[in-house]
This record gives sequence, structure tokens and C-alpha cells, in this order.
Amino acid sequence: MNKKIKAFITLTKPTITLLVVVSGAAGVILEGSYTSNPILFLTILFMLALAAGSANGLNQYFERERDTNMSRTRNRRPLPKGELTPNEALIFSVAIGFVSVVTFAVAFNWLSAVLTFVTILFYSTFYTLYLKPRTPYNIVIGGAAGAMGPLIGWAAVTGSLTWTPWILFAIIFFWTPPHFWALAICLQEDYRIAKLPMMPNVVGEAKTWRKMTFYLYITYLFSLLLFAYDSGWIYLIGAIGMGGLFLYRFNRGKRLMQVSETWKVFGYSIMYLMILFTFIIIDKGIIG
Repeated sequence: MNKKIKAFITLTKPTITLLVVVSGAAGVILEGSYTSNPILFLTILFMLALAAGSANGLNQYFERERDTNMSRTRNRRPLPKGELTPNEALIFSVAIGFVSVVTFAVAFNWLSAVLTFVTILFYSTFYTLYLKPRTPYNIVIGGAAGAMGPLIGWAAVTGSLTWTPWILFAIIFFWTPPHFWALAICLQEDYRIAKLPMMPNVVGEAKTWRKMTFYLYITYLFSLLLFAYDSGWIYLIGAIGMGGLFLYRFNRGKRLMQVSETWKVFGYSIMYLMILFTFIIIDKGIIG
């Protein structure tokens, strides 16, 4: 693969983008109208990928100087590595975001376009430039941007929103703090050097773990609540099992408070969300 193309792909944060796409796909599949129209279905997913990539790219553009001071980002992101110029990153990120918003407006409806535009703007500017350097609750508030996939997907199909996509939103929203704070515990020195008020740096590890516990149990409850609205038994069994494993892994990390175990919590959190939403897709694909 061409190095420049690879750098642009890296700029979009492919793992995060994939989570947004999978969660959006789950919302569209739960709604059901477009499952028999693969072109429209795939168009929604591709536009979600562009929107997420735009927000992530702009986030890195604005944080390019800070990223050079953090070991985790200095050797992994294309801007501090010099693989892309700031102008290249900015133009690319704005362009794919523009395509996403316009496509949602023209091919679907204005609600999905507005939600997409607000999400990109919220994450790339308000979260990145204002919340992140000012409050340890930055990721709690900013996590709303990462939870928008199901809302945008549902809105693109129906032009409206019901309780079901909001439950999907809530699962991701409450999942975000235990996911991200596990990473923040492992990278406290990086965030100290970058002068970012991440929760472990502000209140300490023990209190951060206690706060994570609250959000994790709320996540679990919302994952089970979805069954009462719009999912089947395959999803419920998967949600109980994956949630139980998450709680086991989390409580082990909380008890031992070792960096190696905390990294496992972080890694499992990504797998948990991905598989949980995959169960929705499987459930509707078989039963729906």
C-alpha cells in the first residue's frame, strides 16, 4: 500500500471508525427498512465511516503539537511522524466530512445530515479544544460524539428518532468512561507531560476505578434493556455473557491495580462493544 494512502487511513483512527460503523449498522438493522436494500445500507455505513474519519482526523490536526510530546502518539500518528503535513490532514479531514454531510442531506434527509455535522464539529472542536484540556470529565461529555452512530443511521432511514437508537446511544455513552479511563490509568505519565487533566491524574487510580464501576454497571443495564425494546434471545444471551466477562475482567483489574491487567481491561472493552453490536446484527439477521 502506498505510504501516503496508509497515512491517510491511519489519520481516521480505523479501529474507532470501525466501532462507529458497526454500531451504526446495528441501528439500521434493528430498524429493518433498509436490510433489503444493500446499496442504501452500505451508503449509510460508508458515510458514517467518512464522518468518523473526519472527526478523528480533525482531532489529530488540532492535537498535532501535543501528540509529539506523548509516547503513545508520537510514533503512531501520521502528523508527528511527518507522514502527512498539517494542510494535507486538514484538507482531507474537511473533505471527507463534507462528503458525508452532503450525502446524508441529499440521499437521505436533513436530520441525519445535521446530526453528522454536529457530531464532527462537537468532537473535533468542542471536545478536543475545550473539554479535553479543562476537565477530567472530558471523555464523559465528549463520549457523546462516539455514540452517535446508531442515531445517525436510524435517522438516515426514518428521518426521526425513537427509543431504540437512544438505548444504543446510551450503551456506547456509558461504556466510554470505563474504556477510556482504563487507557488513561496506563498512560498517566503521558497525560501528565501533555498537561491534560485525565481522571487518574486528577483524583488517583483508586477513585477512578470506583467511578468506572458506576459507568460499567449502567452500560450492562442498558445492554439488557435493549432486549425489552427491539432485540431477540440471541442478543440477550450474548449481552449477558459478554457483559459478565467484562465485569469479571474489570473487577480483576480493579482488585489487582496492575498496569498489565488494566491494559487487558482496555483491550477487552473494545472487543466487548464490537461483539455486543455484532450480536444485534446476527440476531436480526437470523430472527428478524
